[in-house]
Amino acid sequence: MDDLADIDRPEPAPWLKRMAGRIGIASEGAYLVAIPLIAAAFAIALGLDRIAIILLLVTFAIAMFFRDPERSPALTEGVVLSAADGRVCSIGEGSAPGLPDAKFRRVSVFMSPLDVHVNRAPVGGEVLRVVHTPGEFRAAYSDIASEHNERNLVVIRDEGNRQHAFVQVAGYLARRIVCRLRPHDRVYPGARVGLIMFGSRLDHFIPLEYRLTVVVGDRVRGGESVIGELIR
Repeated sequence: MDDLADIDRPEPAPWLKRMAGRIGIASEGAYLVAIPLIAAAFAIALGLDRIAIILLLVTFAIAMFFRDPERSPALTEGVVLSAADGRVCSIGEGSAPGLPDAKFRRVSVFMSPLDVHVNRAPVGGEVLRVVHTPGEFRAAYSDIASEHNERNLVVIRDEGNRQHAFVQVAGYLARRIVCRLRPHDRVYPGARVGLIMFGSRLDHFIPLEYRLTVVVGDRVRGGESVIGELIR
């Protein structure tokens, strides 16, 4: 296992990051949007209008995938927020990968290629661990994907000294996991923490002191939807 996922890749140039922010996409998608956009500009200059239209459509499709809307959670005290957009595909109980001695309630969210793929912190607190595990690229909606697919574990200790975890799981199409967190970072609920490219899954591991507020089939929004509430 390799500590930290994808942190050694070069950051986009400052002008690309500014462009990404202005058009509302994740900075990791800046290069992928800029390449066909620049190519379209050259095609227009050369009078290749049909090619330019195709390139602009490609640019739009990539920008839609990397879209990064603002989110405003209504509640953050005593709740767990969904860390991903998508559909709840599985619920259960058990240990998290890399944390065999702790038991959690598990909520898995499947992100289709049409969903927002920016991931957000489910709770606020201190990041304890970030562990990247290489693996396969099976269909992300399958339960075995959590054990066999390429994945990234993040453990957060909240203000009540409870450990929460989430696992970014690469899918059949997703071939890159981005995690912006490092151990000892402090995060707030709903903060952007990374993304998974092109169809994937995110498993939440919630302490047993919480009751779940979602069922299989529910649609959730990262950084806004409450998926667990602390049992008073």
